[in-house]
Amino acid sequence: MAFQCPEMEPRFRRTPDVGHNVYAQAGHPPDHAQAMERQMHSRTLFVALVLIAPGSAHRASAQHAHADMDTASHDSAFAAMQERGRVIMGVDQYTSTHHFDDLPNGGRIVLVRNLDDTAGAARIRQHLRAIATAFKAGDFSSPMLVHFKDVPGTRVMTAKKAVIDYSVRALDRGAELTIHTTDPDAIRAVHEFLAFQRTEHHAPD
Repeated sequence: MAFQCPEMEPRFRRTPDVGHNVYAQAGHPPDHAQAMERQMHSRTLFVALVLIAPGSAHRASAQHAHADMDTASHDSAFAAMQERGRVIMGVDQYTSTHHFDDLPNGGRIVLVRNLDDTAGAARIRQHLRAIATAFKAGDFSSPMLVHFKDVPGTRVMTAKKAVIDYSVRALDRGAELTIHTTDPDAIRAVHEFLAFQRTEHHAPD
């Protein structure tokens, strides 16, 4: 005769869905168990989002700070270049305007004061005449000092100095330096040189 103690009987019946056993054991019906499981899933998802959000916010903040640093660094580098330009060219770069224009047979550099300035205009003419002479001799140290780096196009312009002509014309508030050549390689180098200058000086196209 088998003896079965009531206290040893299972307190729950095995349900078809193993995932619901824990709720069935607690005496909850299947529908209620499913509702509780969905509620638990929602809570788990909420906690995960709470944990992830601070990290995402931190990364976004770090990226924004990095962008601000890049902007500040760029502004600082531009200001330093402008100051070197003031020393070498003899006029304030912020109150002067540069133009670097491509031409079919070379190009043109224009530097003028924004307002009437007889002394400043005279210094600009003197500067452009000096660099015209230097460029003709293959000496591009002046723009390299202003930009503090190798200037694109100058290697070929130095090698082709014999086939490139430079001339300066006075303007009301400054001067214009024209670069002329018929050599295809020299023309490409001049255009490369002027494109670099336009970008560096934030000059209008």
